[in-house]
Amino acid sequence: MRARDLMTSPVVTVTTETTAKHAAEILAEHGFTGLPVVDEYDCLVGIVTETDLIRDRFPRDIRSWGHPGERTKPGTTVAAVMTTPAIGMSAGADLTEVSRVLLDGRIRTMPLVDGSKVVGILTRGDFVRAFAREDTVIAADVRHHLAIYGGPSRWTVAVHDGECRIGDQYGNDTDHHVAKVIAEAIPGVVEAKVTYQEADR
Repeated sequence: MRARDLMTSPVVTVTTETTAKHAAEILAEHGFTGLPVVDEYDCLVGIVTETDLIRDRFPRDIRSWGHPGERTKPGTTVAAVMTTPAIGMSAGADLTEVSRVLLDGRIRTMPLVDGSKVVGILTRGDFVRAFAREDTVIAADVRHHLAIYGGPSRWTVAVHDGECRIGDQYGNDTDHHVAKVIAEAIPGVVEAKVTYQEADR
């Protein structure tokens, strides 16, 4: 399964000239955790996250306000607070690779790029939502995609806890491989197995 299969597109982005307050409003309104920062060509130049926006905005002790120089003045634009350079991954990257980068890097938002142009975004929440899809919904999705490939009456599909079992009335190894690839590209499918299942006569 590829990043493009799960990504959100088009992407809500900001520029370096966007005010920090407006970026915060966008995050709060949409429930995002981060926004890609792009230039005039929609190329990735940074990312602004919740952490970036709240850093230095709230003193540990209200009395610190009375001591100039003890508190860093927070930036007023995205350019002043964003993280740059930002990590971006290809929309064709394997989802396992993307999830590993998110976890190992302890980051929550991954911009997806074509070259350096932002084409989508993936978050930890996207992975959780895909994993949480109901088995019946996943099975219906798999059946729909397999029907396009081999016809609606050819396949049987059963899904349990994300594990997909596909029965095929033809014993063609190539078709079985294609069916497995199709199924494992469906959000929520953890693993797919295809077996020959003789049709009822």
